[in-house]
Amino acid sequence: MSIFLFGVSHRSAPVSVLERLAVSDGDRPKLVDQLLDTPQISEVMMVSTCNRVEIYAVVDAFHPALEAVGAVIGEHSGMTVNEMTQHAYVRYSEAAVEHLFTVAAGLDSMVVGEQQILGQIRSAYASADEHSSAGRVLHELAQQALRVGKRVHTETGIDRAGASVVSVALDRARALLGTRETPGAIGSAVVLGAGAMGALAAAHLARDGVLDLSIVNRTAEKADHLAANVAKNHGVRATSVPMADLAAAVAEADVLVSCTGTVGSLVSVGEVHSALAQRTRTTPLVICDLGLPRNVDPAAAKLPHVHIVDIEGLRADGATQAAAADASAARAIVAGELAEYLTLQRQAEVTPTVTALRQRAAEMVEAEIMRLETRLPGLDDPQRDEVAKAVRRVVDKLLHAPTVRVKQLASTPNGDHYAEALRELFELTPGAAESVSAPETGLPVTGSDR
Repeated sequence: MSIFLFGVSHRSAPVSVLERLAVSDGDRPKLVDQLLDTPQISEVMMVSTCNRVEIYAVVDAFHPALEAVGAVIGEHSGMTVNEMTQHAYVRYSEAAVEHLFTVAAGLDSMVVGEQQILGQIRSAYASADEHSSAGRVLHELAQQALRVGKRVHTETGIDRAGASVVSVALDRARALLGTRETPGAIGSAVVLGAGAMGALAAAHLARDGVLDLSIVNRTAEKADHLAANVAKNHGVRATSVPMADLAAAVAEADVLVSCTGTVGSLVSVGEVHSALAQRTRTTPLVICDLGLPRNVDPAAAKLPHVHIVDIEGLRADGATQAAAADASAARAIVAGELAEYLTLQRQAEVTPTVTALRQRAAEMVEAEIMRLETRLPGLDDPQRDEVAKAVRRVVDKLLHAPTVRVKQLASTPNGDHYAEALRELFELTPGAAESVSAPETGLPVTGSDR
């Protein structure tokens, strides 16, 4: 069994493609079930954020898994395999593990070093656990990835600026509200969406000194809860606003931050125009559309005094990068953790073979002792026990060195060959003994994007 990764991100695809492949929280369980229904896949974890969609699966073989994932995601997105392969990356075995560790460390983020991705991986893992789509392999992988991310953020200064896509977008909004030399202040803002991204946006705005904050969400209870938390924790005026009053709230705001996972535009050009018609201030309206798919009709940018900051624009501008020394230290941690993870996995893979060998030896010892009893019926119990102990000691001593050594060799290149040799020499049946071979090699995609 090996780890298989199919993904698209801000590094490989334009926003228009990311929008088509985006997976909402509501769609995720259905897609996971479809993937698990295929015989090639036994475990699945899906990471879906504002700038990446990645599927991690435990599979028997590469090509059948690629076909299965391609069929499910193609049906979901309406894209053909050729369209997807132009923008997707596929990684397998060690390369898939390395990619997840790199993502968890924040090294693959649009804003290098941002911590939000760690929470998003944790959410994806929790969802997989809740829906029982993560088995032993993905449990161990996800938990290790979270540890890697936490260690990187603890031991390096990669996130010293505290940057995220949200903070970079708000910095851009302040620049649009003021001048190049003197960024403007965000006095009032509307946050559309009360999920994790909405909460992060609200917290950033509150810390940056916003005076009036409105929270809008389709579920009023969530908006009420987020507004109350922001008001309590940051001491700013924060209120929840019904969706029907969105235009009126935007009319009085400097910035609208939209960050929901809703498929299709939530805010039309007409609604933005309505907000402008009610506006009494002369300052521009900046819309930070961080949703995937986009929440605001992009045509709204053509309206006078309206600026839209979205994922595509942030990518084009170039997001803040971590210091070279911190990024290098983070990569070193990822490399070390990857080596340790692979060593432990390879050693675990030979354990069933070692167990099967010892079981075979124990069966042979018992058979010989029974034969001895038949040939020497006059042995009393103490003699019989002493003979049995002596035989077992001899067998244990003979097996000790090869079984310890095969575990050590398992972590070396082609280490699976040693376990295979044991199975061949001692006629062990992998299926009956539940022996596990190392991941397949020689496949087309091993360590690079495809």
